[in-house]
Amino acid sequence: MILSDKTITKMLKDRTLVAEPLTEGQIQPASIDIRLGNTFAVVEDTPSGIITLESEIHYKTITADTYLIMPGQFVLATTMEYFELPDDLTAFVEGRSSLGRMGLFIQNAGWVDPGFKGEITLELFNANRCAIELKAGRRVGQLVFAKLDDRALNPYNGKYQGQTGATGSRVFADKDK
Repeated sequence: MILSDKTITKMLKDRTLVAEPLTEGQIQPASIDIRLGNTFAVVEDTPSGIITLESEIHYKTITADTYLIMPGQFVLATTMEYFELPDDLTAFVEGRSSLGRMGLFIQNAGWVDPGFKGEITLELFNANRCAIELKAGRRVGQLVFAKLDDRALNPYNGKYQGQTGATGSRVFADKDK
């Protein structure tokens, strides 16, 4: 079941769902608008020119209120909002159609697991032939919440728990290498 604005508002008031900072205007009929934070990260070049799943990937982190994403560039960004989801709620990150129509793809790999706490790292890609100026504080997408049929037996407590800022891949830490 997708949560309505009424349920989202009640959960925020009861603090069973945390989303901060948040303005009333961000609550939509079936989602919360998410805004772009001011932290961006780009993969640093490697001597071999190859990224592997077994080695830590190094990123250059940039803190700025404005970021110019070049054509064909991939960059990590973060939401301005910090979230705490209860153990019986999951969320989907959806990019804004208006930005997609500019050639800016905004996504998050998968969804936000029940029990997650932190800012959400966004993967941005400029598919346009022109650079796109990004500004911290602008709406970039929505977080759509879905209620689980029961509390998760194993709520999220993984390698991205508590993340803040644009957080790079930690795939090298996977236990199933």
